[in-house]
Amino acid sequence: MTAAGSRTSRPEVRLVRRGFTDPEAAVRRLSAPALTGLADDAVLLDALGATADPDLALLGLARLLEALGESERHALRDTLTTSKPLRDRLLSVLGASAALGDHLAVHPRDWHALVTFDVFDMHPGTAEFHHELTQRVAAHPGDPADALRAGYRRCLLTIAARDLTATTDLAKAAAELADLAAATLRTALAIAAEQDAEAADACRLSVIAMGKCGGRELNYVSDVDVIFVAEAREGVEEHRALQAATRLAARMMRLCSDTTGEGTIWPVDANLRPEGRNGPLVRTLASHLAYYQRWAKTWEFQALLKARPVAGDAALGEAYVEALAPMVWQAAERENFVADVQRMRRRVVEAIPATELDRQLKLGPGGLRDVEFSVQLLQLVHGRTDPALHSANTLEALAALSAGGYVGRADAASLDSAYRFLRSLEHRIQLYRLRRTHLMPTDPADLRRLARSMASMINDDTKADPVAALEREWKRHALEVRRLHEKLFYRPLLDAVAGLSAGEALTPGTAAMSSAAAKARLEALGFADPSAALRHLGALAAGVSRKAAIQRTLLPVLLGWFADSADPDAGLLGFRQVSDALGRTPWYLRLLRDESAAAEQLARILSAGRLAPDLLLRAPEAVAMLGDPQGLEPRGRAALEQEILAAVGRAPEPGAAVVAARSVRRRELFRTAAADVIGRFGDDPGQALEAAAGALTALNAATLQGALAACTAGWEAAHGEPLPTRIAVIAMGRFGGHELGYGSDADVLFVHEPLPGTEHDAAGAARAVCNELRTLLAAPSTEPPLLVDADLRPEGRQGPLVRTLGSYAAYYARWSHVWESQALLRAEPIAGDVELGERFRALIDPLRYPLQGVPERDLMEIRRIKARIESERLPRGADPTTHTKIGRGGLADVEWTVQLLQLQHGHELHGLRTTRTRRALLAAHDAGLLAVEDAEVLDAAWVLASRVRSAVMLVRGRPGDSFPGEARELAGVARYLGYGEGHSGELVDDYRRTTRRARSVVERLFYG
Repeated sequence: MTAAGSRTSRPEVRLVRRGFTDPEAAVRRLSAPALTGLADDAVLLDALGATADPDLALLGLARLLEALGESERHALRDTLTTSKPLRDRLLSVLGASAALGDHLAVHPRDWHALVTFDVFDMHPGTAEFHHELTQRVAAHPGDPADALRAGYRRCLLTIAARDLTATTDLAKAAAELADLAAATLRTALAIAAEQDAEAADACRLSVIAMGKCGGRELNYVSDVDVIFVAEAREGVEEHRALQAATRLAARMMRLCSDTTGEGTIWPVDANLRPEGRNGPLVRTLASHLAYYQRWAKTWEFQALLKARPVAGDAALGEAYVEALAPMVWQAAERENFVADVQRMRRRVVEAIPATELDRQLKLGPGGLRDVEFSVQLLQLVHGRTDPALHSANTLEALAALSAGGYVGRADAASLDSAYRFLRSLEHRIQLYRLRRTHLMPTDPADLRRLARSMASMINDDTKADPVAALEREWKRHALEVRRLHEKLFYRPLLDAVAGLSAGEALTPGTAAMSSAAAKARLEALGFADPSAALRHLGALAAGVSRKAAIQRTLLPVLLGWFADSADPDAGLLGFRQVSDALGRTPWYLRLLRDESAAAEQLARILSAGRLAPDLLLRAPEAVAMLGDPQGLEPRGRAALEQEILAAVGRAPEPGAAVVAARSVRRRELFRTAAADVIGRFGDDPGQALEAAAGALTALNAATLQGALAACTAGWEAAHGEPLPTRIAVIAMGRFGGHELGYGSDADVLFVHEPLPGTEHDAAGAARAVCNELRTLLAAPSTEPPLLVDADLRPEGRQGPLVRTLGSYAAYYARWSHVWESQALLRAEPIAGDVELGERFRALIDPLRYPLQGVPERDLMEIRRIKARIESERLPRGADPTTHTKIGRGGLADVEWTVQLLQLQHGHELHGLRTTRTRRALLAAHDAGLLAVEDAEVLDAAWVLASRVRSAVMLVRGRPGDSFPGEARELAGVARYLGYGEGHSGELVDDYRRTTRRARSVVERLFYG
């Protein structure tokens, strides 16, 4: 027996044991006159301790009792001590919602709403709520707006009480909230009609609920999305009726949205209407139909899934829904269906602030939007032929998808449970202050209250650490939602094609799917050839082998990545080809199964275009580099040259040696292309371009070095003596500028210098070696060719392929044209004899950086040549505004402008003595030759044009100087350049805008 006055008998200790966090304040409140006698009521104290926040519940109860008159106070206290249902309902509300506690302090007699047992347990609908609100408004004719607000909160009080005491479940609570919203809209519209009788007499107006209100799954605090449709009454002109309907609609919205002394109800949002906030607030039914038939985007039909008439003219509302329903269920057949839906998803995710991403219950990964998106997408795909799926309610639609076999029973049950948990969590958060939020709180007190209110839904020992238990349960459900979000759309496809046994196909959690349904789903995902996709899936997933089992595990996630690309068909085909080649290799599937990053990278590479997959399929073992964190880091020139020369040294003859060098080049081309496609070169476009171009330049230089060594060794083996001359390879054009693209040739000059006493034989030997080098590097092979172009040599194709240094000097001294000096601006020794290459550089420097600058006649000649190229070299039918090389503001425009500045000022400004365009631009700006804006405009145009050329090669697998004409290829180019799905037109517009500005600078600086 505890001694009187002992520590354990103190009131504060007993309150702490019941969950109070501020026992001293609680003791003071319990001793207040209004609570006389309640401090010793153990039952009441236990009931307070069972609430989400006992301190908050006691504070709310004290305020309520103090606000009541003496007789009412005694009545409430008596009922509290004798009626467990009232006690649980009232204290649960007070312990979970400070906002409803504030309401009861202002309207204390509303506690009676919790005592009407027969009505309370009937789960009222729109009609009952409308009756309650109408009575409240009628009792306060002088201020109907505030009466409506107070009546709304009284009804909300009853819904929260049922919800918090588990008299109702989430689905019913959300439906009651939607019905209360519908009743509020009806009452507000009636008030508006009474206040503007003339408008009400002129039109028929129907309010169509959208979003969660339309689906009867509303939150405690949410915008109520609506669309208005109206018709003229008999004898009234349509334009006058629409004006009247607009006045009514606007007045109704203000009644709900305005803030007064009674607070606010919720905003009424009409932005889902045709043309959004820029469109008219009210339209006729015919106007709605005309818009949706001609202009509506896919997401607008997805939104119409939840359209439901809730107020105003019921017949007109039903006519609206009936007229638009066929369009909703044909939306999945639209050409841009997948692009629109995916774009909407990305836009939502991208809009989440980084600081909120991990706290978002609605929009974050594994959040409510993932569930709703999955369900709606499946409805739109399969609802075309299955009317059972035509439900506006997420949980009802999920049940219908499960019943129809579109979602496995176990998956549907798991998703249903997760959705209920997340929505309940969202409800509890919003109830506290009745504020619209979807973020998990961070304050410890808020988290504790939330965890205690969710105790019945947490499968954990909440007594030990309720907050930690809540966090674990939330993360568990979020992970499950994310897993099922990825699985729902893809796993049943495998069950349709994998050839499983009947018993295996019908196990719980597996959904059977017909071939036609699987094709419909693949088509909705963006596969252009769903029949072929099904065949690939069947080949990959069929059977009982370990390989097939692992493929079935991988494919649902891979399909999601493929579907989110510009070319899902290419991605799936490439994966099948790689798997056919490597499927029996133990490390391959283990790599993809255990390294999710490697699997995602492979999926993105295979579906991003043709170049990287083509390179990979020639030697699929290159997949292994995806499992290495540094596997996609381009290798430097020294390492490449060392490997290539070692491979060349092991080869028995020049042909095999060059094949070995080309094999290394092919592997490294894949490494560079793969890194580029998945964004390993950084977010800055210019830096990413230079990184890729630098890697390609180093690779081609090392390959040339290896090929030259192989051909030299071959000549020496054939003739039994050392090569009688030294050879240097001079890079020209984009090769010399370290600006190679994936489709660039290697422009070069060959220079040689005979060894003493060998002048007679040297030229023939040098020519033989250089010819063989070019032939072997371009010879037909499984390896990609390296085309070595020497047409920039003196006298072009008519001149000797290789000259001595003295011959070059004699030619340039006597015959050189200004265009050759311009071409030499990008000359740089790249392979062969280093000392000879440097002597060639010294020879040409006076030519490309002339001491007197550019004479007027040469300046005129440069401009004439440039103008002739623009008029004669542009391919027939090419658009000059989008041709990246010769088009207006393209590469040639920028490069010729920069090169003119180099010719004019390179002799005095060492910064201009560079083969690289961007460095020369920067040097020209630093020297004051270019204004900041002009330099930025030229740089932006050059970078964009270069990246477009690289993107075309990556996507098409062959070079091109213009945007692709085929829509899917253009979408791939746009994706590479950072534009979302469906933004190809925006890319082209941006390109034209950027190059148009560059052309303006070129015309001023180059043409004068």
